[in-house]
Amino acid sequence: MCLAVPGKLISINHQDGNLLMGKVSFGGIVKDVCLDFVPEVQPGEYVLVHVGFALIVINESEAQNTLDMLSEIIIADESYDKFQTTRTRGL
Repeated sequence: MCLAVPGKLISINHQDGNLLMGKVSFGGIVKDVCLDFVPEVQPGEYVLVHVGFALIVINESEAQNTLDMLSEIIIADESYDKFQTTRTRGL
């Protein structure tokens, strides 16, 4: 399974030769991302990023919906882990 995570483009710059690169914020964690697949993207817009490459530009609403779903998965996973720990201790 592949996972692409939404992030907000903070700035655009060129590095590593002619690659179009940018700084993308993922909830406050900023990473360098290759923007070659989305050369039309502008700072302030959201992109879906997979293994360091922005694949598509998405709107803010779509980005927030995806982030909300990821949060729900994390909460469900943490709840499951707590359940398993409690269940194991009871045996």
